[in-house]
Amino acid sequence: MQANFEALILGKELNLNKIAQHFAINRKFKWEDSLVLDGTYLKSILPDSEHKVVYLFYFGSAVFINFEHHEVIQVVRYLKEIEPEVDFSYLFKYVDHYQLTIDPCHAPTISNDYIITNKPDEYHLEIISIILAKSVALEKVEIEIGVLLDQIESVIDKLNEGQLEVSDKKLARMSANILGFKLDTISYIMLLDKPDITWENEEAGKLFDELMLLFELNDRYNNIHHKTAVLMDITNVFTGLAQSSRGTRLEWAVIILIAIEIVLSLFDMFIKGI
Repeated sequence: MQANFEALILGKELNLNKIAQHFAINRKFKWEDSLVLDGTYLKSILPDSEHKVVYLFYFGSAVFINFEHHEVIQVVRYLKEIEPEVDFSYLFKYVDHYQLTIDPCHAPTISNDYIITNKPDEYHLEIISIILAKSVALEKVEIEIGVLLDQIESVIDKLNEGQLEVSDKKLARMSANILGFKLDTISYIMLLDKPDITWENEEAGKLFDELMLLFELNDRYNNIHHKTAVLMDITNVFTGLAQSSRGTRLEWAVIILIAIEIVLSLFDMFIKGI
């Protein structure tokens, strides 16, 4: 028995309650929950839905199990009709693959690309899907924060040339993006939270911890956290310099106005004297 996983980004955020309602799933989903669509729900979308499962997450990730490429596109198109936040521009832009093999004759093995185990357990699909969903979401944040760093670097280059032309609007946008990264990594991705099943099942907890380590999720989170802190410090410096520059210009404007007033007064006195 074998299960092939493909993790993708479908958008910035997915309304799981809206999707669940469409499939007549009567349950209130919280931020940390995932919506599972198995063959029962997929049979109305795919000609062959047997052994296929989709895990959907609030933070925009989706994990497709045992899907062909065209089947993924078919399901995403269907979901787009339900949830407008599904964005095709993200599809296959950030991807992570994994494989689960059940082989009683093979020694249990776990790596970055696959797991081989002697017997199937219900938690395998859930734990692997959660790790992949977080990993691909982190990849998106890592790439986007790299783009923001490049933008900051161009501003620093101008600063080295003695130019400081950063508008308040641009500074505010930079700060909002940085804070958004913090929100994505902590709130949306729920990176620091363990799923409920890990508290109920010791083996599930061990697998979750091991995969967290293999995919370096904590290290990657800490790296992003460090970069966002550096970016915010740089933005604060830009803000201080911009305010100082505007203050200096204002002082010069006041001095010039006073000088003009003095000149006009002297000119007026000169005219009257004549």
